[in-house]
Amino acid sequence: MPVIEVSRIEEVTRAALARHGAGEAAARLVAKAVAEAESYGNRICGLYYLESYCVQLGTGRVLGDVVPEVTRPRPGMVRVDARFGFAQVAFDAGLPEAIAAARENGVAALAVGHAHTCTALGFFTRQIAEAGLIGYGATNATPIVAPPGGKRRVIGTNPMAFSVPGRRGGVALHLDQSTSAVALGKITMAKAAGESIPEGWAVDAEGRPTTDPDAALKGALVSSGGAKGWGIGLMVELLAAGLTGSLASVDVAPLKAPEGPHHDLGQYYLLIDPGAEGGAFFDRLEQVAEVIASDPGARMPGQGKEAMAEVDVPDAVWAQTLELAG
Repeated sequence: MPVIEVSRIEEVTRAALARHGAGEAAARLVAKAVAEAESYGNRICGLYYLESYCVQLGTGRVLGDVVPEVTRPRPGMVRVDARFGFAQVAFDAGLPEAIAAARENGVAALAVGHAHTCTALGFFTRQIAEAGLIGYGATNATPIVAPPGGKRRVIGTNPMAFSVPGRRGGVALHLDQSTSAVALGKITMAKAAGESIPEGWAVDAEGRPTTDPDAALKGALVSSGGAKGWGIGLMVELLAAGLTGSLASVDVAPLKAPEGPHHDLGQYYLLIDPGAEGGAFFDRLEQVAEVIASDPGARMPGQGKEAMAEVDVPDAVWAQTLELAG
């Protein structure tokens, strides 16, 4: 398994996207997101998605050269129509206006609609925190999660992310997690490796718990924490689809299918200015962090997780990446 510099991953990914029809902004921003995912060990949102991006650029499931439309219909609301392009491009277009709105009003919403899958949602909320604001994000996906006691797929893995700035800059707290018990990619990877999955991740087509990844893929995932995770997943669904005008999960076609309709997904972000509380926010943040640090083995979400400059990449994945880049 070769060890590849993250900067090289970004360079080759950018070349692959451009070769398959992505415009300059799309190739640059999506390559940055892929490289960042790899640098944090998040392979499911990294090179794992590159072939799909390239194929769907060719089939038109994602448009690689559209210019997002940014509007501000209310003082604390910024809307971006991604126009069936990449979510990274749409977010980048709307972020400056959303930051300005949050600083003016204390809080602002950034609603990105009609976008391709954003993969790692934390890639976006981390940028909000790096700008000195609290960032919360929600997005939905193709249906794969059944309600407690049920077997029909209703919502996606529906991740949410939360990033918090430190008093002197940087990111003090960062979490990015699906509201399902596990990301779908972990089950597909287990199937490819011929491995079983833990009980509690999924049910089969009859709604029975299963450890067989193939049966899980024919059935449905379950929510993290049962009914509590299910409720949070529904909240994410309504924010991401209902407040952006994008599709509900039940209407979203499989994300990695080569052909088909545009993803038409929504991402909904809240940007909160912690300075609006006169410094109390950082006092409480540091108080909680200190208590957690005093407990051996405990840590704040995201604490101690640094981006790597080099990562291991499976031989087949890197060979495919180079081939896609030509």
